[in-house]
Amino acid sequence: MIEISTAQHPFAVVIACSDSRVSPELIFDQGLGDLFVIRTAGNLIGGLEIGSVEYAVEHLGVDLIVVLGHQQCGAVKAFVGGGEVHGHIKDIIDSLKNEKEISNVSISDKDRLDDCIRANILHGIHQLKEQSSIIKEKLDSKQLQIKACYYDLEKGIVSIVKE
Repeated sequence: MIEISTAQHPFAVVIACSDSRVSPELIFDQGLGDLFVIRTAGNLIGGLEIGSVEYAVEHLGVDLIVVLGHQQCGAVKAFVGGGEVHGHIKDIIDSLKNEKEISNVSISDKDRLDDCIRANILHGIHQLKEQSSIIKEKLDSKQLQIKACYYDLEKGIVSIVKE
């Protein structure tokens, strides 16, 4: 414990949902100090989250970013279900409504929830690549990788989401 009390040396950044069933350290079987984790409802990414990723990449030397969405995501489920939302929860739904990747998923899609969850994961990947010169530079020089991942709650399996 003394080693991690003086410095952190995570090997990956994981942007995950705040859902209590989705703990990146447990899912990926990692210990204290191994992952730099950022969690928001629906694994949504904004300026603060991108800044946190940039810090990990630039100052901690992290060379892997994972955007992790999951089965039965409540934020995406609320968006897909429609209806009225209150307070700042509306900010979450509005953010999802504005994602071009989600808007490309047909309303009549029989797997709409899962496809919207995967589209939201890809949206996060696109944001990181397009909105951060630090991340783009590291990607272009092959010093950084970004992975889009989906966690199946029932099976306990993480899979890669293809673009």
